[in-house]
Amino acid sequence: MQKLYPKFLLLMIFAGASLSIQAQHEHHNIAGHAMNMDTSKAVWRMPPMNMEMPMLPGMHNELPPVEPFIAGLGLTKEDIPFAKPREILELADGDTVELQASIVRRTLEGKDYVMYGYNGQYPGPLLKAPQNSTVVIEFNNQIEFPTTVHWHGLRHDYRFDGTMFAQDPVMIGESFTYELFFRDAGVYWYHPHVLEYIQQDLGLYGNMLVAPPEEDYYNPVNKEEMLILDDILIDDQGMIPWGKSSPTHALMGRFGNVMLVNGKTDYKLNVDKNEVLRFYITNVANTRTFNMVFEGAKVKVVGSDVSKFEEEVYTENVPIAVAERYIVEVLYEEPGTYPILNSIQAINHFRGEFYPHKDTLGMVTVSENKVGENHTEAFNSLRVNEDVKEDIAEFEPYFNKPVDKELEMTVAVKNLPIPIMQSMQLDTAYVPHIEWNDTMPMMNWLSTGKQVEWILRDPATGQKNMDIYWDFKKGDVIKLRLFNDPDTFHPMNHPFHIHGQRHLVLSMDGVENPNMVWKDTSIIPVGATVDLLVEMSNPGKWMMHCHIGEHLDAGMMLGFEVEETTP
Repeated sequence: MQKLYPKFLLLMIFAGASLSIQAQHEHHNIAGHAMNMDTSKAVWRMPPMNMEMPMLPGMHNELPPVEPFIAGLGLTKEDIPFAKPREILELADGDTVELQASIVRRTLEGKDYVMYGYNGQYPGPLLKAPQNSTVVIEFNNQIEFPTTVHWHGLRHDYRFDGTMFAQDPVMIGESFTYELFFRDAGVYWYHPHVLEYIQQDLGLYGNMLVAPPEEDYYNPVNKEEMLILDDILIDDQGMIPWGKSSPTHALMGRFGNVMLVNGKTDYKLNVDKNEVLRFYITNVANTRTFNMVFEGAKVKVVGSDVSKFEEEVYTENVPIAVAERYIVEVLYEEPGTYPILNSIQAINHFRGEFYPHKDTLGMVTVSENKVGENHTEAFNSLRVNEDVKEDIAEFEPYFNKPVDKELEMTVAVKNLPIPIMQSMQLDTAYVPHIEWNDTMPMMNWLSTGKQVEWILRDPATGQKNMDIYWDFKKGDVIKLRLFNDPDTFHPMNHPFHIHGQRHLVLSMDGVENPNMVWKDTSIIPVGATVDLLVEMSNPGKWMMHCHIGEHLDAGMMLGFEVEETTP
């Protein structure tokens, strides 16, 4: 397979390149299932299909071989409260917060749906806390499944990480107390780590914003905005059912057809001329990688998951994979109305062609009013973050060390319908490095976690997924090499998340990263070999996994332990 990596992939891997690419509902009823229907059982419906990607012959009567699930079945309209927009909770060291997961009603484009929410909000409440503070979360579960809360990106006590190594699931009606330590400044998020492909997709997610003690840690701006990007799969009847015990869409993940920003379809922002904004962006979708374009504005990338960049860079777009965060500053210089877009180069596998596609994520209106305090001078200079450079410099002696651990990313399938198997044999003639859109919606929908196993394989031992359990010691610095095998049944890009630690992306296919940033989640394109340098700083039992919800539930995870060292 020929390896041609466009610049946008280098930005996603190295998190710092500058680039540019080209890239409806009328009835007002409860539609998670429609509440006016006398039923307590979900029924499969085929998801909306792109007519340019036709159904395979002989597949019209096929259904996913798992039980379908829809939220809130059996409840009446009066049983379900409407969700509210998220609240901001300003927290101090030692504060306690109550957090509840519950069933809520949400209105999208004039139609009501049954979904989930934290504290009855969409997204969940924004937790703002100072760096190096500790906060207690009293969590209660009132949804239809056992659940946990994972505090994504935090380097805190593993007992509160929300995984199988940390705790038993919180049963329906029960509670659990989490203790969070905010070690690093930046933007983080929280979500379930049980049936994530259902619970998170239904609205269980929220942000944490950790404020640094230094007033000049970031550049001066006029306004800060939190943006949570998501998508959801619906049709005229409501939500397309999920697989109850095993995910559908197990090949590529569940792409949505309706875009959400902060849980809404109509994000709007009003700013003044020459206003500089800082956007904290989080991608919480099940599988979609967004390519954000702030049309008509100048954009500067400042930080990502766990730190600022070594050096700020200007960019024309911001690719952001599942579970990643980016901190960008945006300057609007002229009055007018400007869209925020998801601008991609989509793929049609049936026709073997690329085509530009744009989704409007939101609209920014710039007034004639001059901004009260002008920060354009600071915006027009690119800061070199010496504090980040000094931190990373301590790890330079490890950059050229031998590889300590390797993982190969691949997939195995069984019992898929014969037309899917035959079609996929032709499909692999071309494999994109990043799947920006659902290129085979029918085949994807019918492929469940019972038929598809996504694999992390240790080539040194031959072990895979949860048969792997690595042991490290606190203070170890590990070079991890990840290879995403392109010669397999529909290879797929993977946003790779390492719990409880931070890492640097050293290189991709031998090309060194020129501008580093501390990460907890990094995209691994198809055919790529990516070297990560992982600082094992945080003792405990942790996980590594692909953050596409359907891939995680289809096996793509492993465990590791970092042992405390004796003085």
